Amino acid sequence: MSAYSLTLEAPLPSSLLLTQAGIPSPAINSIDLGFIEIRFYALFILAGMAIAIIVMGRRLQRRGHSRDAALSIALWAIPFGIIGARLYHVVTHPTDYFFAGADLWKVFAIWEGGIAIFGAVIFGAVGVWLGARQEGIRFVDAADALAPALLLAQAMGRMGNYVNQELFGTPTTLPWGLQIDPGNPAIPPGTPEGTLFHPLFLYELLWNVVGFACILLIERLWRSRRGVEAPPGAALGLYLVWYGVGRAWFESFRLDPTEFELVGVKINIVTAIVAALVGVALVVRAVRRGTAPRTTLVSDIAAHVDDEQSRKDAPS
Repeated sequence: MSAYSLTLEAPLPSSLLLTQAGIPSPAINSIDLGFIEIRFYALFILAGMAIAIIVMGRRLQRRGHSRDAALSIALWAIPFGIIGARLYHVVTHPTDYFFAGADLWKVFAIWEGGIAIFGAVIFGAVGVWLGARQEGIRFVDAADALAPALLLAQAMGRMGNYVNQELFGTPTTLPWGLQIDPGNPAIPPGTPEGTLFHPLFLYELLWNVVGFACILLIERLWRSRRGVEAPPGAALGLYLVWYGVGRAWFESFRLDPTEFELVGVKINIVTAIVAALVGVALVVRAVRRGTAPRTTLVSDIAAHVDDEQSRKDAPS
């Protein structure tokens, strides 16, 4: 049995049950209009995409590019991201889709839920590269413009997880514990009815919003102290560090019994740690590149001033 086995050998002690109501989960997650069913999950995802495009456009404009380029890049990134998000989820949850008598068409039933942000980031990056190339923008500039906006989009998407009751952690006695329907397949067998769970959707939502603010603050401090924009790759690196660290922590107590494990460790924890390490490398590289040119620029300016002064002092 792995370190992340979710089966409860005995019922939870009564001390783990809350007397408070906790956070209720929505009773519905869609509206059926007869000719079409509108899922709230999809609406939150679409809202997140719209927010990301708006924020990215403003950040591109600040860097001297067209604001409209954000939409053009998004038209490439979103399809790639959706495909990658679904593919990553299916691959990391094989027992949900591949078993005797399984309906393999369910692999494509993305409207029923089941997408993964890491897959969206990996495949979406390919779309960003293609879109940025078409717009004549360097990939790193487009990625930096998108990085903090992506955190806001992810925060909005976590509300979709809330309405689907699909992102929660281990049982808790905290007053903000989350109510989950007893029939949810992620609940460990033997869990007493009425048990509340850590609201991971809320934790990650808040983590992402704070991360967005932190990246903007760091960029602002860099501009105010150095007089130039943050170096290329810094925002992307900060995003990977922030989200990677947070996601690794959240995954450590997330209830997800069908997730694939690598040497006894959840694959999402492994991916999150790798993302954070890549982010650290990008930040270090960006800072080194961002400080070196400044020294050269200051030296060039000083030399130019000296030359001008020498010319003025020289006899005519």
